[in-house]
Amino acid sequence: MRISTQQLYDGGAGRINEAQTALYKTQQQVSTGRRMLAPSDDPVAAARALEVRQSQALNSQYAANRVHAKNTLGIVEGTLGSVTELLVEVKTAIVSAGNPQIGDSERGFIAAELKGRFDALLGLANSRDAQGNYLFSGFRTDAPAFVETAGGAAYQGDTGQQLVQVDANRKMAMNSPGQTVFQGGGQDVFQALKNLVALLQTPVVTPGDAAALSAGLATAGADIDRALDNVLTVRASLGTRLQELDALDDAGASRNLQYTAIVSEIEDLDYAKALVQLSQQQATLEAAQKSFVNVSGLSLFKFI
Repeated sequence: MRISTQQLYDGGAGRINEAQTALYKTQQQVSTGRRMLAPSDDPVAAARALEVRQSQALNSQYAANRVHAKNTLGIVEGTLGSVTELLVEVKTAIVSAGNPQIGDSERGFIAAELKGRFDALLGLANSRDAQGNYLFSGFRTDAPAFVETAGGAAYQGDTGQQLVQVDANRKMAMNSPGQTVFQGGGQDVFQALKNLVALLQTPVVTPGDAAALSAGLATAGADIDRALDNVLTVRASLGTRLQELDALDDAGASRNLQYTAIVSEIEDLDYAKALVQLSQQQATLEAAQKSFVNVSGLSLFKFI
């Protein structure tokens, strides 16, 4: 079979192009630090990397949801901390009102103070978050949770709990409906305060009045204790959820590191191997170029 000069030329040029392409690809890999420059380089690995990245993105979304849940639960817990302090102050006022040395006038002052506590409690029950949503209205976050009535306060919200996906298999409530917090545990704290104010505003004239006052204060103390216990129970639930979110954060951070390591293993370049390959490809290209020069320099006239 006769090999023409053109065939020799084309073959040499083709080898040079192949060597240049391989060298260029390796140079790109080294400059980017990535083994795969395009999905076609390794379709199976590229599909696996995409799957892991999607899982990592979902894990990051759960982390963002946990931040939102923590912020909301933190506001609720802080508000209930203020409610707890207020109810402790009411208990102190009840003890003061039971002092047999004080009269109707002093009890009237205590009643006025407790009316202020009632207003403060109503304000706390109608607290809002940073977006202006009412914390204790259930799903009805655009309406105040409570409105004052003659006998206490009426709940305007619903029993809905706002759930957020904080992990793949965990949805968590970010709120506690006000009816559960302020009127749960068998005790309506607003009604208890109203009754207490009315009791202290009632003059004590006869021994029977004094006995009624004593009994009423005992009842009020028990009512406030039950209301306080209920608030503390809700706060304990909030604390448990916040602790769980911390644990989920730790687990999520660990998963994120694992995902990053897997993607790195799939996509990242082995620099030592690549540099050796780069050196070999450079030598191959130089050899191909020298060979091409020698071949292309041949001419039939040199043999005449």
